[in-house]
Amino acid sequence: MKTILDSIKTIAVSVDALIQEGDLGYSTQHNATGDTQLKMDVAADHVIEEALSALAHVRAIISEEKEDVLILDPQAPYTICYDPLDGSSIVDANFTVGAIFGIYEGEPSGASLITAAYVLFGRHIEMVSVERGNPPVRKRFVHGRWHPMDQAFMLNDKGKHNAPGGTQQYWPAYHKAFIDSLFAEGYRLRYSGGMVPDLHHLLVKGGGIFSYPATTDVPNGKLRQLFEVLPFALIFEAAGGQAIDHHGQRLLELAPKHHHDTTPCFFGSNYEINALKKAYGIAE
Repeated sequence: MKTILDSIKTIAVSVDALIQEGDLGYSTQHNATGDTQLKMDVAADHVIEEALSALAHVRAIISEEKEDVLILDPQAPYTICYDPLDGSSIVDANFTVGAIFGIYEGEPSGASLITAAYVLFGRHIEMVSVERGNPPVRKRFVHGRWHPMDQAFMLNDKGKHNAPGGTQQYWPAYHKAFIDSLFAEGYRLRYSGGMVPDLHHLLVKGGGIFSYPATTDVPNGKLRQLFEVLPFALIFEAAGGQAIDHHGQRLLELAPKHHHDTTPCFFGSNYEINALKKAYGIAE
């Protein structure tokens, strides 16, 4: 596993260089869901695919940007699912973006996810990783080296920040009432349009909630289970928080039938997630 995480560190530096110097225009290609890809999406995906394909012990790699699974070694134990450039639609506004990785043993599902990591491309490059059963580890790339950071990601029981995703006009009424209730309690809005920076912000600040509900335009949710949802679920649970779907099921209990399956999802500290369960009428 150390070899895979070390490879992700190397990938992070290469992708950051693409962001600093790369082309922000659109390509002529489309991803698995039909969205037109930025040239930077395509370039980042190529860098990651090339690096992960060189690793031993990797059975397959699955990119959010591609429809097909790339089988490398059918006898190897690990499948790596990744989002090469989360938040790429806001990169031209000079916002922070990221990359997400899930390492699965056996058939990819919440139960088989053993390691997760994300990279944050901001003022510094940061990487947060977690191996199942251990607390998250945070490192920062400064002066050509990766440095461990002293701050441990452990969420408080209650936070102060609210990151609500999805278009409000398509929210269920009970979800809007829940979000309004948080603002009535004094919660601060923190939503950039990028999953990595918004969830990282909650972790750094000790709690709050990120929500992406089922909506009338996207009833099955927008965020993909294997590439985005499950890796962050492992990280948030390891940090003492919760990660559930709109039925109150732990996200780590999900078993997607297709590698591009999506789900409504909620990540946060205990107070906010428990309040959401009450608002949704979910029995404890």
